[in-house]
Amino acid sequence: ALNNGTIDILAGVRIEQEYDFASSTSLQGFQFSTPYFYGNERAGDDVSFFSLATREDDVIFSSFVNCVSLATIYAQEKGVQKMNSEEMPSVLIFGRDFRWALRDAVAYSGSYGQIYKKYFKNVAAEDRGRNRLNNKGGPQFLSWSFSMIFH
Repeated sequence: ALNNGTIDILAGVRIEQEYDFASSTSLQGFQFSTPYFYGNERAGDDVSFFSLATREDDVIFSSFVNCVSLATIYAQEKGVQKMNSEEMPSVLIFGRDFRWALRDAVAYSGSYGQIYKKYFKNVAAEDRGRNRLNNKGGPQFLSWSFSMIFH
């Protein structure tokens, strides 16, 4: 459906390199957003990364989708939620007509934490593993410690 244009975005897609570039004339390549969910496999195993997929031939739309995904993480980091979504900055990267778009995305869906809680109700924030936001500097998502990588 994504390949023939029936849908514009496919959510919950496991990122796989074989689909990153067009492999034939009948199968287009896909763009993958920043991953929004990481599997809980051991660090030495093949870790699953899930994102939003769009068609590779629509670069602007793919960039917009990626910015929406990142906006929910940014909102979580800054303490912005549905109720105070007006605190999200307006951005001009897609032009003045769309400066409100990321603010509206958070107003509709909430921050990353709110979305995560909606779909994984029984998982406490401290038990999210790789899906826990890192508020102590460095990458926004929890990075692997050496003990997780080398065991």
